Amino acid sequence: MIRVLRSINIDLVARTRRLPRPGETVAGHTAITAAGGKCANQALAVHRAGGVVQLIGAVGRDDFAEPALAVMKEAGLDLSAVRQTDGATGSAFILIGDDGENMITVVAGANGTLCGSDVERSFAGSQPGDVLVLQMEIPAATISSALTTARSRNIRTTLNIAPATDDIRDLAPMADIVIANETEFELLAGKPLATLDEQIAALHRLHTANGQTIVVTLGPAGAVAIAGGRLIQVPALPVTPVDTVGAGDTFCGYFAAELDRHGDVERALRVAAVAGSLACTQPGAQTGIPGLEAVLARL
Repeated sequence: MIRVLRSINIDLVARTRRLPRPGETVAGHTAITAAGGKCANQALAVHRAGGVVQLIGAVGRDDFAEPALAVMKEAGLDLSAVRQTDGATGSAFILIGDDGENMITVVAGANGTLCGSDVERSFAGSQPGDVLVLQMEIPAATISSALTTARSRNIRTTLNIAPATDDIRDLAPMADIVIANETEFELLAGKPLATLDEQIAALHRLHTANGQTIVVTLGPAGAVAIAGGRLIQVPALPVTPVDTVGAGDTFCGYFAAELDRHGDVERALRVAAVAGSLACTQPGAQTGIPGLEAVLARL
């Protein structure tokens, strides 16, 4: 089973011809409200990839709580460990340019209340070999507690270091698997990485230090990873992007599902790269997540 201890958000999304520069106002042409949050997106991706998943998280007591859970309820996800707390549901304010690129500001809301009791609920009924999926939209102390407890119970952990914060250098080494995009990986490496060769050198250096599996997503160039001393590179699927917002979460969810199903990092990487590419072809962080049949057809 895959357990996802993560954030649940409502996304407020505006589309514009191009993204604004600092201090600039641009005209948008559409605006929507949609369910989101890295936790929810990745849990739904695991579900659509055919994995068995339980979501652990929190929503507020406001008008956004119900729509934030609506897509997952309709999909049949196990939401029994999602609690309601006073205050606002987490929110994300997203701008998307017509080229598919985006800018995002996240307000934690109820996600910031996740604590030790949520960690305990995330391990209820767990078995050695289960997978715990984490990201950085919940408090650092909660992530640290979850990683420590998982290791003591022989549960594999995947940490997506997004959104990147100063805490990643302390938290990332505690996970079995780290997933980052290029910008996040530079922060983890501690220096700019202008070329693939520099990224690969940093992968080898970090892997040598603690032996963990590290995955870096490269957008249209695919993904690169190091696992068990072996470097793995996979291509992305060539697509014309419509909306890249959910691509990273789709990648993480499919990667976790395939790893849980087969235990093969290279296969998980290949399937996840195709799924992330397909997610770019549809609008919406959750509505754009492809089903397993569509992904395998393009593998």
